[in-house]
Amino acid sequence: MALLEVDNLHAYYGKIHALKGISLTVEQGEIVTLIGGNGAGKTTTLNAICGIVRAGAGRVVLADEDITMLAPHKIVERGIVQAPEGRKIFQRLTVMENLEMGAYTRTDPHGIANDLEFVFHTFPRLRERQKQLGGTLSGGEQQMLAIGRALMARPRVLLLDEPSMGLAPLLVRDIFRVIEYLNKHETTILLVEQNALMALAVAHRGYVLQTGKIILSDTAEALRQNEMVRAAYLGEH
Repeated sequence: MALLEVDNLHAYYGKIHALKGISLTVEQGEIVTLIGGNGAGKTTTLNAICGIVRAGAGRVVLADEDITMLAPHKIVERGIVQAPEGRKIFQRLTVMENLEMGAYTRTDPHGIANDLEFVFHTFPRLRERQKQLGGTLSGGEQQMLAIGRALMARPRVLLLDEPSMGLAPLLVRDIFRVIEYLNKHETTILLVEQNALMALAVAHRGYVLQTGKIILSDTAEALRQNEMVRAAYLGEH
């Protein structure tokens, strides 16, 4: 049984049928990526897994537990945590306060302290900036903070939504190094990323979404070699 299983998931925005039977799995210890164009349904898939968008049909199962109809905060308690598109940090809170908010469902002070140290080890810049207001950080630092805040919830599955969006190329490389580092430290990751080349370079497997449907799934290496993927998403013709 996969750690995370999405089975025939449908979702709607009003009358718009945004997800049309999405099925995917994420195994313990994997990085799995979802790639596709704007409007393909990638973010909606993550939000449906998190309970932010209600499933119209289908199931989301985490470690044999059906979590489809749980409230979003209950899904976080179960271990699915998202670093959302656009970062959405608390601009008027300090870096430390943002990180503490990530641990709001937890009641284990020793574990929280250990995870805070891990976040500061992973993102030394955040240690330096811990008293600074989130809104005064650079874009790259805000992305580090969004991921760090998610890590403070101790996720069983970390959902990353467009972590490289709006970042300079050097910072993009840094963020993807962090993704690999987290995975080596036993974090299971479901990654949505417009930069398909970088996503497939770090992922084990991938799914290609198009207008709310999965049209292709394979190992990351096979997707990198697929002519349709190369032409449509990797900029190769």
